Amino acid sequence: MENLNFKRNRVSSIDILRGIIMLIMALDHTRDYFHVKGISEDPANLATTTPALFFTRWITHFCAPVFIFLSGLSAFISGQGKTKKELSKFLITRGLWLVLFEIVVMNLILTFNPAYNTILLLVIWAIGWSMVILGLLVLTSYQTILIAGLVIFLGHNITDHINFTRGGIIGELWKTLLAARGSVYTLGPDRVVLMGYTILPWTSIMLLGYSLGHFYKREMNEAQRKKSLLAIGAGLIVLFVVLRLINGYGDPSPWTTQKSWLFTVLSFLNTTKYPVSLQYACMTLGPAILFLAYSEKLKSRFTGFATVYGRVPLFYYAGHFLLIHMLCVIVFFATGHSFSEIADPQSPFLFRPVDFGFSLTVTYLFWLMVILLMYYPCKWYGQYKATHQKWWLSYL
Repeated sequence: MENLNFKRNRVSSIDILRGIIMLIMALDHTRDYFHVKGISEDPANLATTTPALFFTRWITHFCAPVFIFLSGLSAFISGQGKTKKELSKFLITRGLWLVLFEIVVMNLILTFNPAYNTILLLVIWAIGWSMVILGLLVLTSYQTILIAGLVIFLGHNITDHINFTRGGIIGELWKTLLAARGSVYTLGPDRVVLMGYTILPWTSIMLLGYSLGHFYKREMNEAQRKKSLLAIGAGLIVLFVVLRLINGYGDPSPWTTQKSWLFTVLSFLNTTKYPVSLQYACMTLGPAILFLAYSEKLKSRFTGFATVYGRVPLFYYAGHFLLIHMLCVIVFFATGHSFSEIADPQSPFLFRPVDFGFSLTVTYLFWLMVILLMYYPCKWYGQYKATHQKWWLSYL
């Protein structure tokens, strides 16, 4: 008989993986605010980075694609008890809500700037629009969603070889949907919008996550599901390795021989996130799907710990950013900085000057502090969601 835990449409292995991803996510965001080079240098720049700094950044590459992939998978599972129209309406309205949440709430938390001089359109923005697109496609068929996901996922890097310079609305749509590494839009003399997440490549990941939900139907045999997940996960890893060795398609930044074997390995792993490349997605999603295959029966103190965070993703996401920025303010003043230094024209975050920060070791200590301080708020909110049926809880 099926051993998968579908209590209230929740699957324990998904919550475990999502929780682990969210714990890792906090490391990258803590680095942004507390590492001395968090703003001034790119940790993936092989000319200036160190192996420790590179892997601190590289491990967090798993966060966005796995988070979005699991959002699609969860949409399929939660939609099992809904009609197509009900699921479509929920996904579209929640997606639009997330876009609004990113612009209004997350930007205030990220910058602490009520004037919104810099508006950042990041992962919640991408998830929101991906949900809207998935919500529209839900009205078609499972096969349509799968095909659309595969076509965009496998084929969008063709745009790496297309020099599209046309301006106007068509040009902006091209950048927004497919090809932008990071678009900056000026809304006035003192207000800019930075769109860091190009929509369609991320949407393809959500569509494929939704498609993987086929293996999580209640009637699906557990052994067959595990076998299928192993094949898909291993296949993605093999595809990553093959494409990386060929060095001709799937990522606009080919790897090169470096000053040492270690840095050559770093170059091999240094795939492109903005916009997310096929190789980047295969590198991160393959291991994640293997984890899903092996974690259905995992039960330990650590998995219980991770699940606390994995059950409340949006609450944790907004909450941990708020906590990190509040700690940054406290440390800002505690280290002797003055009110005149609150705003740095080179930094989008108030209370976080470019030259502010600590060593990587101290940054890790702040990361551990953040995840431990978030534990009981997440546990309380998770218990509240599990014991209440209010409609708005599904949007948070």
